[in-house]
Amino acid sequence: MGIKIFARVFYKFEVNWINSEPTFEKVRLISLLNHTSLYEPLYMGALPTAFIWRLARKLVAPGADKTLNRPLVGLFWKIMSPGMISITRRRDKSWVKFMEAIHNRSVIIIAAEGRMKRPTGFDLNGRKMTVRSGVADIIQELQEGNILIAYSGGLHHVQKPGDKLPKLFKTIKLNIEVLDIETYKSKFNTEGIQWKRDIVNDFQARLETNCPQADSTPLTKSDA
Repeated sequence: MGIKIFARVFYKFEVNWINSEPTFEKVRLISLLNHTSLYEPLYMGALPTAFIWRLARKLVAPGADKTLNRPLVGLFWKIMSPGMISITRRRDKSWVKFMEAIHNRSVIIIAAEGRMKRPTGFDLNGRKMTVRSGVADIIQELQEGNILIAYSGGLHHVQKPGDKLPKLFKTIKLNIEVLDIETYKSKFNTEGIQWKRDIVNDFQARLETNCPQADSTPLTKSDA
């Protein structure tokens, strides 16, 4: 709630619902597309208060081990989200542990690309930002409820990877789409590995077409 209040005081939000605003009680998976900054918890400012309280109780999320192992940033994430589980970049026991933590009525949050976009438009190693198969693994395990896809306009104008402090009085843009899990899964007629590839390809197409453009225009204090 502290993050939500901070975000609403110091930033302006432009939120566009691609379809109708959902009943948040049915949301089982939140997938962030266009992962650009460790300050993405600022998007809490766009969520209803009741849903934030539900996240505090039910959240399960994977977090990069190198981030969670940092002395200050890692401590912040662990305090803010006790349900965050440290994972490596490989499909090892840490991913198995995360998948085992998906249980009834939990809310899973995942950055579907699995790494952050740098100001170059690529990841840390200069590779194109693409959706990883983890999001398909999660969707395969869920049988009912909603998927909330949060299309980020990007936060490099607020904080780039490596910057210590965020810039204030910026406009933060977010497009939100809600999909019924059962209906969404039924769209894909393939099976096995190909089914997961089709999910990944669908999310990649959404990433490339549905994200708003970031706004670097500063706000005045009166606007905020």
